Amino acid sequence: MFHMRPVPPIYEFGQILGSLTRMKHYSTTISLFKQMELKGIQSNFVILNIVINCFCHLHQMTFAFSVFAKILKLGYHPNVITLSTLMKGLCLNSEVKKALTFHDKVVAQGFRLNEVSYGILINGLCKVGKTGAAIKLLRIIESGLCKSNVVMYSTIIDSLFKDNHEKEAYDMVNKMISNNIMPHVYIYNIMIDALCKEGKIKEAKNVLTVMVKACVKPDIVTFSTLMDGNFLVNQVQSAKHIFNAMTQIGVTSDVYSYSIMINGLCKSKRVDEAMNLFQKMHKRNMIPDAVTYTTLIDGFCKSGRIADVWDLIDEMHDRNQQLNLITYNCLIHALCKNCHLDQAFELFKTMMEKGILPNMYIWNTLIDGMCRGGRLEEAQETFQDLLIKGYPLDVHSYTIMINGLCKKGLIDEAFTLWSKMEDNGCLPDAITFEIMITTLFGRDENDKAETFLREMIFRGLLT
Repeated sequence: MFHMRPVPPIYEFGQILGSLTRMKHYSTTISLFKQMELKGIQSNFVILNIVINCFCHLHQMTFAFSVFAKILKLGYHPNVITLSTLMKGLCLNSEVKKALTFHDKVVAQGFRLNEVSYGILINGLCKVGKTGAAIKLLRIIESGLCKSNVVMYSTIIDSLFKDNHEKEAYDMVNKMISNNIMPHVYIYNIMIDALCKEGKIKEAKNVLTVMVKACVKPDIVTFSTLMDGNFLVNQVQSAKHIFNAMTQIGVTSDVYSYSIMINGLCKSKRVDEAMNLFQKMHKRNMIPDAVTYTTLIDGFCKSGRIADVWDLIDEMHDRNQQLNLITYNCLIHALCKNCHLDQAFELFKTMMEKGILPNMYIWNTLIDGMCRGGRLEEAQETFQDLLIKGYPLDVHSYTIMINGLCKKGLIDEAFTLWSKMEDNGCLPDAITFEIMITTLFGRDENDKAETFLREMIFRGLLT
């Protein structure tokens, strides 16, 4: 394109750069823009706005503002898109204070901003936990700057619920309605989600009723949230009813809703029902994701049905679904629990070869498995190696090792590890104390046991 003669009109360059930006190829867009400049092709206002947007998405605000300076130097008048893009870039960069300062500066210079601009600022404030400041800004907006809209309200309502300010959130919904701004499905979903997380399923269903009466159609998120909420309070039949009912009103279930059902059924020890649902996904030509597979694998593992797990893992490989850290957690825990230590180590080795780094949960699981499987020396070596390498050993790690030593009658070694634990700033919990006290009473070392018991009470670990 650069070598064409004559050089194509500037709007064609703008179309190409715009398309690349919409596809999120921000670096490529900037690279082409720089080539244009080197070839002496003069950018127009539209292209400069596109480039500002790209720099903002790449968190390169210094360059974004240098392009803004170029706009001013060339005599162009920045419009609301230019200014809003820069404010959004600052907010994306967690520089909300700078965004507000920039807002004050451009308004003082006579520029007018719109609903999108103020929505960006409100979202930025809420994202950094300044919900109160966002509410104050909304009041200023409604005093005459521009019209408030459903996006501004939904952002604040969502933030209030996340901050556990329920009353203020509902007050905001009422204020919104009094201003003739009708809640859309997203706001109803926020309310239903908040209620479900608190176990207030009846109230969540009441919101659904209000929603339907207001002629707002529930979507897949609404029903998925309600299903998840019902499972949280062990209302399995209600969750199943919602899942079956939503298709009757024209809402198509997706992978996410199936995953919620499968997860809920597995946690309710209904693994066969979960598997039936998984097979229905296949019949509907739906491709389960890693979350779905991991949920089902976890269900089989916790039910002691490890033999069924390997078929699922083979299927994951066939579908190019990679096992993730959570999947390995489930499998290694199940293998250790069922005394298949060698298989657990083989799986651990495979995980490491794939570049997946173990977390402390996996290390604790393996150490516990070694202790229970009569491989205490290996457990001690692994524990010591983690200690030397500076891994964040927690109270659970120390408790597992102390328990292993106590079970083998190595009480002196357990005392030494207890001291090392406290020296490293890790305080024993009630379980650690109980292990030591039970072991000491079992050895008729009652005085020592009572000393630990008094210390446990003193630390407030025995109620």
